[in-house]
Amino acid sequence: MEYNSQKDLLIIPEYGRNIQELIRHAFTLEDKEERKTYLNRIVNLMQQMHPQSRNVADSKLKLWQHVVMIAEDDLGIELPEGISTNEVGLRKPDKVSYPEEVNRYRHYGLNVRSMIKKAIEMEDGPVKDGFVKTIASYMKMAYRNWHKELNVNDDVIRGDLKSISKGQLELGEDVVLEVTAPPSSRRKHSSNNNYRNHRDNKSHRGYGRNNNNNHRRRRN
Repeated sequence: MEYNSQKDLLIIPEYGRNIQELIRHAFTLEDKEERKTYLNRIVNLMQQMHPQSRNVADSKLKLWQHVVMIAEDDLGIELPEGISTNEVGLRKPDKVSYPEEVNRYRHYGLNVRSMIKKAIEMEDGPVKDGFVKTIASYMKMAYRNWHKELNVNDDVIRGDLKSISKGQLELGEDVVLEVTAPPSSRRKHSSNNNYRNHRDNKSHRGYGRNNNNNHRRRRN
C-alpha cells in the first residue's frame, strides 16, 4: 500500500492528485498534437472542477498557467499566447537579508530610529538636548519592558544610543534617565490596593460581628 505521504507533494492542492498525475502522464505521449489535445482535455476538466472560474477574465489562460506550474517542466507543445514555461510562478522569492544592526536593536522599534534621525538633523542647543534625553528615556522603558528588567543601567542606554546614531548623538554622563510606570500599570496597582483595603475592612467588620455574637451567647 502506498500512502500519500510517500508520493510527490501536490503543486496546487486545489486540483488534487489525479489532475497532477494526468499532467505528468502527458510527458509519456510522444506525439505533440496528441499531447496538446490531451492537455486541452485536462484544462477543460479543471474548469469543470472550478466552474466559478468561467466568470474570470482569461480563465483558460490562467488554467494553462496552472498546468505549466504543475508540470514543472517544458511541455514540449505550442502554448497559448501569454504562457511561458520559463515563468512558472511558484519559485520562492530570494530571502531578503535583514540588517544585523536592526536585528540587534529591534526591541527599541522603528519609532526610536525615526526620532534619532530627526534629532541628528536638529541644531545643537537645549531643545535638541531635551529631545535626546526624551529619546533615551523612551529607550530605557522599551529596554526594560523587552528584557523584563526593572533596574536598567543608564550606561547601557547611552551605549545603544551612540551605536544606533553612529556616534552622532551622545548622552551626558550626568544625565539621569527616569522612567515612570505607564498609566495602565498605575491604574492596575491602584485598583489592587483598593480591592485589598476593601477586603481587609470587610474582614474587620466580620470579625466585629463574630465577637458580638459570641458575647450574646455567653450572656444567655
